Amino acid sequence: MTASTTTPWARVDALDWEGLGTEIDAFGHALTPHPVLTAEECREISALYDDVSRFRSTIDMERYRFGRGQYRYFDHPLPDLVRELRAAFYPRLLPVAREWARRLGRPAPWPDTLDEWLERCHAAGQTRPTPILLRYGPGDWNALHRDIYGESVFPLQVVIGLDEPGTDFTGGEFLLTEQRARAQSRGYATTLLQGHALVFTTRDRPVRSARGWSNGPMRHGVSTVRSGRRHTLGLVLHDAE
Repeated sequence: MTASTTTPWARVDALDWEGLGTEIDAFGHALTPHPVLTAEECREISALYDDVSRFRSTIDMERYRFGRGQYRYFDHPLPDLVRELRAAFYPRLLPVAREWARRLGRPAPWPDTLDEWLERCHAAGQTRPTPILLRYGPGDWNALHRDIYGESVFPLQVVIGLDEPGTDFTGGEFLLTEQRARAQSRGYATTLLQGHALVFTTRDRPVRSARGWSNGPMRHGVSTVRSGRRHTLGLVLHDAE
């Protein structure tokens, strides 16, 4: 089975979720070993950036001191590829989300399907779609942050590389930092390959402590792009107020 002859949903389902779950559990993130989008599908999504009618808002990061560069939030209806990927990842990440909630003694309000979960977000006043298309050029970067858009939060999210590092751009590594209790923070840097997905924590993750489990806060960002143009697709699994 090759990527070109399957659907994105089938590619997500075919991933080694036991292995990915173990890695997410250990580090708060994991990069898929195989692409979930073909190169053609990546180009199809990144080409949407110039069609402003597909988006509900555009954010100039420098204006808000978020870094430098630009991103756009998709509007309804979401593109088919974006909608399918979001729905495919949700049930695969749900077991990790529920286990993390159990360890931290938190509620686990997430139902079995993404549609049900988004209905709950909308009932809570979070009705705006959150999938993001990001574009970075030379000198652009993204400050460390979290994507929290209301009280209803799914604890994991996904970013997918749409360009080929080393060919289309240089620099622009995906960054994660983990705040550790009574210790300096730990950092991670990942190069996003074209079509591959990085799953990472939205806000925090459970870490072992002397008293059992405690939360390890995490933030994410992007290092400075040195050359070329870098596009990524961000899939947040809750909607915004």
